[in-house]
Amino acid sequence: MELAKVGILLRDNEQGYPLQEITELFGRHGIELAELEWNKDPPTDLDLVMAMGGDGTALKALDLCPLCPVLAVNYGTVGFLTAGDRADLESILAHLVKGEFLVSERIALECQYPTGCVRAVNEVIVRTYNRLMFTDVSVDDIEIRTIRGDGVVVGAPTGSTGFLLSTGAPIVMPDVRCLVLDGINEYNFTSRALILPAEKRVRLRVSPETRDEQVSLVVDGREICGLAPGQDVYVGQAEHMARLIYLDTHYFFNNLSEKLSW
Repeated sequence: MELAKVGILLRDNEQGYPLQEITELFGRHGIELAELEWNKDPPTDLDLVMAMGGDGTALKALDLCPLCPVLAVNYGTVGFLTAGDRADLESILAHLVKGEFLVSERIALECQYPTGCVRAVNEVIVRTYNRLMFTDVSVDDIEIRTIRGDGVVVGAPTGSTGFLLSTGAPIVMPDVRCLVLDGINEYNFTSRALILPAEKRVRLRVSPETRDEQVSLVVDGREICGLAPGQDVYVGQAEHMARLIYLDTHYFFNNLSEKLSW
């Protein structure tokens, strides 16, 4: 991959990012650095984006630049999507300018809701916070069951180390092409997560039995909108893959060991 212009997205302005050193290093290799803003459209000619923060910053970079590979450097807490920590920044940059890295391609999700459409890298959640929710679940227009609990999550393999961990769903390697469907605090001791082929399309319908007026659609940790009984959310594979950059072919198992204490 030839690097001519690299975008950089910062979590905030309080972490002491060495922007001058990064700019000078890239400049010595003929690479232009462009600082991105969270709420503005990025340049269209970026070859790569560096996300300096935690997983939230990495997800935002993937959202801002869905066609660009993203290299995430951990300035946060867990940082499961990151290629290394801030202490490794000098080494990471050296590998980057030399082209010594790999691109991990994994499926993203497309979520259609009553008033729009949004892309997700980790998961799509329909949930309530106060009372029992009933969600009618269909796969390719075939009704499979009604989930009673705090809600339902449909995740990509990338999301199996995110919110899905709290539901007890399995950890899935990111290069597996599948969807993971699970209930949230389901009122059923026999419930299990369901693994679906990536080509399937899931419909989540807020059942009229739901009495809570505060049903939310949450995508990659962002609350998108409220939902009313009878409204549908559709989740399937997005057109474009999410692309994350790593330096080590064993990055996934290393992260399981370092971040999740395996």
